Amino acid sequence: MRVAFIGDIVGRPGREMIKNYLPKIREEYAVDFVIANYENASHGFGVTAKNAKELFACGIDCMTGGNHSWDKKDVLPLFDTLEILRPHNYPEGVPGTGCKVYEIGDEKLAVLNIMGHYSMPMTDNGFRCAKSTVESLQNDGVQNIFVDFHAEATSEKRAMMMLLQGEVSAIIGTHTHVSTDDFQIANGTAYLTDIGLSGCRDNVIGMDAKIPLQQFLTGLKGHFDIPKSCKKILQIAIMDFKNGICSNAFKLKYFDDGRFLKTEAWIEE
Repeated sequence: MRVAFIGDIVGRPGREMIKNYLPKIREEYAVDFVIANYENASHGFGVTAKNAKELFACGIDCMTGGNHSWDKKDVLPLFDTLEILRPHNYPEGVPGTGCKVYEIGDEKLAVLNIMGHYSMPMTDNGFRCAKSTVESLQNDGVQNIFVDFHAEATSEKRAMMMLLQGEVSAIIGTHTHVSTDDFQIANGTAYLTDIGLSGCRDNVIGMDAKIPLQQFLTGLKGHFDIPKSCKKILQIAIMDFKNGICSNAFKLKYFDDGRFLKTEAWIEE
């Protein structure tokens, strides 16, 4: 099966790039299943019901979340009606789930959403949750497992790779909005520390630079806003899974000025 993943979709600019490019990508690259992270999709903070349905209509099959999953209150009923996840290591009793299994042709695909610890809300141990959930999925006969690890620290993301390599098909990081240059396949597991945002590319993590600069210069905080106009980018990873193993992976970058970049994941021998 061919699975695609889009990291943090940031505001209207990100949604516009999804609308303009994703249907063509699905067709051109024969993608079977698309996963995307929604946690910044509505003006940078969470996702509304309207925007969630808009993104699904563009060709997304499942959406993962993070620390901003709860920012829009109308998201709560969507956990029961749409294919929307939140980090699986939130405590028991929290609405929704962070793991779902999908039938794709004659194979199964599990999507697991885990959140890190450094600079994040208090949750259960993400590493223990990921390990036990993967073991449970394997016991149920699910081989193809994709993990969106939503975390701030690169060390946590790399440690998750050390924990789960050879056990899952892919681990791709989200949250920092800044793409890293370490896309690889090791022991059959695709890994990328952070896929980067889809949205504005000419500011500070997809947000207007005014408030971030104010905060860095003076220590005074303010409300982050999406720029009214900006230069945009779409970043998407495409991976081939079979019997739990990722055999091929590459990342595509689409710029709104017509530029396009493709990067192959390297294979660790």
